[in-house]
Amino acid sequence: MARSSIISHPLSRRQVLKGGAALGIGSAAAMGLTPAWANPWGRTNVYAQGVEEGPEVSLAIRRESLPIDGQEAQPITINGTSPAPLIRLKEGQDAVLRVTNLLDEPTSIHWHGLILPPEMDGVPGVSFAGIAPGETFTYRFPVRQNGTYWYHSHSGLQEQLGHAGPLIIDAAEREPIRYDREHVLLLTDWTFEDPMSVFRNLKSMIDGYYNFQERTIADFFADVREKGFSQTAEMRGMWAKMRMSSRDIADVTGSTYTYLLNGHSPQENWNALFKAGERVRLRVINGSAMSYFDVRIPGLKMTVVAADGQPVQPVPVDEFRIGVAETYDVLVSPEDDRAYTIFAEAIDRSGYARATLAPREGMQAEIPKRRQIADRGMEAMGAHGMGGMDHSNMAGMDHSGMSNMSGMDHSGMSNMSGMDHSGMSNMSGMDHSSMAGMDHSGMSNMQGMDHSTMGGMAAEQAKIGANGLLLAGEAQPGSRYDQAGIGIDPDERRILVYRDLKAITPWPDRREPGRELELHLTGNMQRYIWSFDGKKFSEVTGPIHFVKDERLRLILINDTMMEHPIHLHGMWMELENGQGELIPRKHTLNVKPGERVSALITADAEGSWAFHCHLLYHMDAGMFRVVQVS
Repeated sequence: MARSSIISHPLSRRQVLKGGAALGIGSAAAMGLTPAWANPWGRTNVYAQGVEEGPEVSLAIRRESLPIDGQEAQPITINGTSPAPLIRLKEGQDAVLRVTNLLDEPTSIHWHGLILPPEMDGVPGVSFAGIAPGETFTYRFPVRQNGTYWYHSHSGLQEQLGHAGPLIIDAAEREPIRYDREHVLLLTDWTFEDPMSVFRNLKSMIDGYYNFQERTIADFFADVREKGFSQTAEMRGMWAKMRMSSRDIADVTGSTYTYLLNGHSPQENWNALFKAGERVRLRVINGSAMSYFDVRIPGLKMTVVAADGQPVQPVPVDEFRIGVAETYDVLVSPEDDRAYTIFAEAIDRSGYARATLAPREGMQAEIPKRRQIADRGMEAMGAHGMGGMDHSNMAGMDHSGMSNMSGMDHSGMSNMSGMDHSGMSNMSGMDHSSMAGMDHSGMSNMQGMDHSTMGGMAAEQAKIGANGLLLAGEAQPGSRYDQAGIGIDPDERRILVYRDLKAITPWPDRREPGRELELHLTGNMQRYIWSFDGKKFSEVTGPIHFVKDERLRLILINDTMMEHPIHLHGMWMELENGQGELIPRKHTLNVKPGERVSALITADAEGSWAFHCHLLYHMDAGMFRVVQVS
């Protein structure tokens, strides 16, 4: 990073307000009130107004006292607001963003999903030194894309403290998406605990520290009615021996989180307004630290028109799951003079964020009935039984890690071909060091175990090209792109799944990949260690290497029981979801437990880039790598 980009003096209050005006926020917002971008009327279509956006922005980062959910809090603010103000740029311009650090610790801003020079990407220690207290760093880069994005700190756990905001880039030419009004919907999770305390609690060896939705005696009797006493008792005993819960769906839950929509709690009921007959574009951003949301608007059909800022062919849905760091744009056309609830339910059902879409302020609609938390199990994980599992390599298996299963008779395990494995989905304490050749397609629920040495995943018969690699654009074996994930009933309503995403036009680079790079997502839930290929970031000796301008296939195999949103900086990932030449581009890929996901990458961005799980505490616990393109 060139030191000429650093200015050592902070902004004055007058400069802060001037910067706020440049962003379209007034002095009230700069003093800590609701950002103007979250005003109830949103914004009408830019082309209907003929508005030109300025490319220069000034931002001041500080810690301030602000009310959150009616309580006094100390979030990190940008220009006086938390969440941070909307930054609106235009494709084809050169952006100039002057960021002043008024904290007493270093900070940064990463422009999530933007294609830009590596020194402007904003990840301290990768290609940028960070912004020291009292310094101003000027980000300068050409704006080469359009769509819905966001920005956030990449320093420590600052993102959990509210250091995040929306970033919208208007197209250089008229978009194919037609709409009259837009609202930006930023989902976040807030805790009144210190983020470092949250992290310590997760590493405390207390299983499910934030999980207050454990199974009850009523659940036990319900299982007995459904499955019989013997099977229920056996499964309960196995979970107990492993000191694990089948309801470990989210690491951090509504027991400490308040789920916010545009900075407002469910009780505060933020309003998004519309006029009769308007087509409304909702730009939905998951800017949370750890929370997946299932989003629906009862009574309104949504049409998905963009994913991660990139346009896709329209998909009518009733609900969509949005992983951490993903964005989706949807169109709605409310016709009745009534209010609708925008409902974003946490994946573990421990809470929700909500707002009201209405023709007049102060209106509200019925809040949907909350769904019950799901249980981790073979069906929920998408592996229907273990019939496809290759047990031929298990005769010599090391059972030393199975000390928690002392009551189990292993005498018959030397020849397991005829064994019923229906109860093996929860073998968390197991040492898999001798299982390199084993097909794990049915063992995707082994959350608490050390996943660092799990070898191969299940694979159906693949389509192989002349170069010996899987054919580009084909849905890859082991993927579950046609499933939304745990806790979703596809028969209840029309749910968006990854297979639905189809690009508008083919992407320019149609080369077949020259090589494949396979990475396993690994971890140990009890020790709260997360990693790639069994190694935390502190344990790796060097970066992952991409050859400049090569075409490669990245294969991600999730050997853990948790969902992981994997984000690659600086380059697009083209999700191989079976749509041939129209596979979609994404900057963040949700990888479900036990799933194999593949994406094509054109390594056209020379330099060093971050590559990590976007669950904040997973990243901090070690699921982070650097990709070097040279």
